[in-house]
Amino acid sequence: MTTFCMVKLLCQATRNENRYGRRFFGTLLTQPPQKRVFSPFWMGVPDPRKSAVFVLTQPLCTAEKPHTEPKKQAAFGSVGRRIPYRILHVINQDGESLGNMHRAEALRLMDQHDLKLVLLRENAEPPVYRLMTGQQIHEEQLKRAEKKKASPKPGMVQKELSFSSAIAKNDLETKMKQIAQWIEKKYHVKVTIRQAKDSNTDMFMLFDQILETVSEKATYLSKPKVTREGVSSCILRHMSDKELKAYQKMENQKSSTVRKDENEDLKSSELHQ
Repeated sequence: MTTFCMVKLLCQATRNENRYGRRFFGTLLTQPPQKRVFSPFWMGVPDPRKSAVFVLTQPLCTAEKPHTEPKKQAAFGSVGRRIPYRILHVINQDGESLGNMHRAEALRLMDQHDLKLVLLRENAEPPVYRLMTGQQIHEEQLKRAEKKKASPKPGMVQKELSFSSAIAKNDLETKMKQIAQWIEKKYHVKVTIRQAKDSNTDMFMLFDQILETVSEKATYLSKPKVTREGVSSCILRHMSDKELKAYQKMENQKSSTVRKDENEDLKSSELHQ
């Protein structure tokens, strides 16, 4: 009797193992396929038919996290009334800090003085906004566009030359030859001139003189401007194919006009003889 009961219990245990095994593997088979990244660890799963034997199966895996695109920086300009932050740090149109305030108060000031709110620093705590006029926004946009234009593009080589406005003629010619060589290689060339003490040299005329030596191939990327007291700079670049064609066409028209005037002068002088 005891032997019979033991056999019955063993059979029942085997059936339970088979049922649980089919349920476990059936769940795995019915799961939808996913893109997975495999880990270096392996897990042993018991064989449902032989509870004492363990086998190696496929490694543990985790679903790959979706790639998130970086947040694009908003263009500089008025944000209107679209302010997602409750508390702001506000600067007035003269650049003076008005401290932290509720966005409703900032909007009230904007409407009261007929100004526009511009986001300056979003990552600050709290975010910094400035009240500006339309003219101020336009001027700042021009400055940023000029700065972006003057910045070298990825992969673009920019060379730099710096000298005094009192530079000797021979040294200036050497500098110009160096600029011409860099322009030929289609590099950007930043030229910085320091106003010499007791020198009356017009630095802007000096920039134009430098450009004249490479005018057949180069033009201003960033026009001459004063960067700080006594220092001015500009950036030269190689002209595009379209610009070169336009320049050559203009030079041909000039040459044609000069020849025409010379012929008319020659005919006029012959008549007077």
